[in-house]
Amino acid sequence: MSEKEDLAKQKAEAAAKAKAVALARKQAKEEAAEKPEGEIDIAKQKAAAAAKAKAAPLARKQAKEEAAEKPEGEIDIAKQKAAAAAKAKAAALARKQAKEEAAEKPEGEIDIAKQKAAAAAKAKAAALARKQAKAEAAEKPEGEIDIAKPKAAAAAKAKAAALARKQAKAEEAAEKPEGEIDIAKQKAAAAAKAKAAAVAKAKAAAAAKNRTAVQESEEADTPSEISPNQSKLDQIVSAIESHVGQGALLENYINRLSKDVPTLVANPDTYFSIAKFLRYDEQLDFSYLSELHGTDFESHMEIYVHLHSFKMDQSVALKVKLDRDTPVIPSLVPLWSGANWPECEAYDLLGINFYEHPDLKRILLGEDWKGYPLRKDYEPYDVEV
Repeated sequence: MSEKEDLAKQKAEAAAKAKAVALARKQAKEEAAEKPEGEIDIAKQKAAAAAKAKAAPLARKQAKEEAAEKPEGEIDIAKQKAAAAAKAKAAALARKQAKEEAAEKPEGEIDIAKQKAAAAAKAKAAALARKQAKAEAAEKPEGEIDIAKPKAAAAAKAKAAALARKQAKAEEAAEKPEGEIDIAKQKAAAAAKAKAAAVAKAKAAAAAKNRTAVQESEEADTPSEISPNQSKLDQIVSAIESHVGQGALLENYINRLSKDVPTLVANPDTYFSIAKFLRYDEQLDFSYLSELHGTDFESHMEIYVHLHSFKMDQSVALKVKLDRDTPVIPSLVPLWSGANWPECEAYDLLGINFYEHPDLKRILLGEDWKGYPLRKDYEPYDVEV
């Protein structure tokens, strides 16, 4: 059969179909004119259903015939396009029906219908997503599927949580004026900071208390064997009590953790007098200051001074405990010039004030620096630093 004959045949079939459709419509109108209104609606619905039923197999038949003539790649594309067109047509029809039904319903029923429609749409989308996931999973190796499942679950949870937070914020924002929202945010941020600071401070205080107790118990612990420096410690303590006073020292012991150094803990009021006596007494003559530093124990501040006597060939440690809120103590620079920079460092990093120091200043940080970095509760003034 030639191409012209095929074309003529197709035109004849199309004309016959058009004529049959026109005739069917004419007959339907004539029948509708003779029927009551209720029967007309039912007849319309039946006719529409019959037309759809007749059109569907015809469309499928045409699609199969077209697919038989196309290569495999074009068939897949055609299927996708047809599926997309069908979905779009179904969605448009659903929207049209929903609008028509909404026009006939009271306002309350419309809201309920909207909610139901939204729920149905979500359920349909979820089912479609599951179907696609299964189809993709069927194409993946088993190992990749196992990895993909937890990732997908985690992503879904994260998405749901983010959506919930967003909705909660939107609801709060919708109920509050703009000014109240800003104030609420500031209060929440301040409360969170205060709570975190209080928790950190409590933890730090407990840790400091434990460290101090352990350190002092270890330092004061005296084993059964007598230290070779015990006699020298007794000599130094006796000389101090004779010249400075009986209550000048709070305690004294051999520090086993630091090469058995005789350690003197001075009363803050007698700290300078004891240091002066150790420096200038002819028998003791602690002329060399090798170390001075401060420490924050959180319950108190402490100054540690390490001295050496070349005449006695002996070292001694002098300690003093200070109030943490107002740590003030006399400077030792008038006795040992080597105390100059160490006292400036303790002032700079811990905020300990050494009065009668000839030039007390910050040597590592600027004069406008906020706070003291070696304190355990130090927080940077600029939170971004």
